[in-house]
Amino acid sequence: MLKATNIKKRYNQLEVLKGVDISVEKGEIVSIIGSSGAGKSTLLHILGTLDTADGGEIYLNNEPIHLYNSKKLAAYRNRNMGFVFQFHHLLPEFTTLENVCIPGWIAGRKKKEVEQEAIGLLKTLGLGDRLDNKPQALSGGEQQRVAVARALINKPSIVFADEPTGNLDSTNAKELHQLFVRLRSEFNQTFLIVTHNEELAGMSDRVLHMKDGLISA
Repeated sequence: MLKATNIKKRYNQLEVLKGVDISVEKGEIVSIIGSSGAGKSTLLHILGTLDTADGGEIYLNNEPIHLYNSKKLAAYRNRNMGFVFQFHHLLPEFTTLENVCIPGWIAGRKKKEVEQEAIGLLKTLGLGDRLDNKPQALSGGEQQRVAVARALINKPSIVFADEPTGNLDSTNAKELHQLFVRLRSEFNQTFLIVTHNEELAGMSDRVLHMKDGLISA
């Protein structure tokens, strides 16, 4: 479903990605691990079209997204990709429900339809009683589950997760790992995860090791 070939990225004299090839199948959980500076997050951001490569090709559902202009790419990203980061990036002035709905509203979907789907997602994630709470009233684990719901609201082809448990304690981290597996089982959701957490990587279908700007296994 996701296929990228010969992805290269350089920052000034530093060659961060040296021609990376990667593919992810529908309904697969793939983790990328490696030491800091190996290029994991840079690769994830390029595959998620949050950054641009200096060379290479990226296809999602056979669409050549590396050829899209910024406007077309933004619309495609909103509808086909979800993102979960180490820091949840929830908007503090909005409620839980509103934070989850925002990507759906940006996509131009009907307000009530998006709200109903968001409520269903939040109930599935154990947050049905937190709809009207603002982020500061939620625990770290709850905030990250809101971020997961937000990532899923437009039924993306793939969710990109960059150190999603990096800011959580061990209990909440384990719950988030189990949540990803459950979402894959129930919704056939695809995940590509960058992580230092070996337990999370161990729950994945495949683990890719990154070193010195290349995937070594």
